[in-house]
Amino acid sequence: MADIDVRQTNAFLRAYKKLHNNQKDAVDQAIADIVIDPDIGEPKKGDLAGVYVHKFKCVQQLYLLAYEFDPTTRTLLLVGTHENFYRNLKR
Repeated sequence: MADIDVRQTNAFLRAYKKLHNNQKDAVDQAIADIVIDPDIGEPKKGDLAGVYVHKFKCVQQLYLLAYEFDPTTRTLLLVGTHENFYRNLKR
């Protein structure tokens, strides 16, 4: 299996930096899951066509991780709780 290039947008990095270490562990695990199986997320339609959103538990709260992928790359777009998630993603 070829190496997968994982890229991060500035929006993702800003959100990731604000997380606590135990939250980062959960996000890191979700990223690992996406690298292994990018179809794990739910494909979005309309404005967000081409974007996938993976929902996962993070310290007893539902978190969403938005990403795009092709066979060799995973681009992490945004991570966070559902509140304002899609509004921020469209920016």
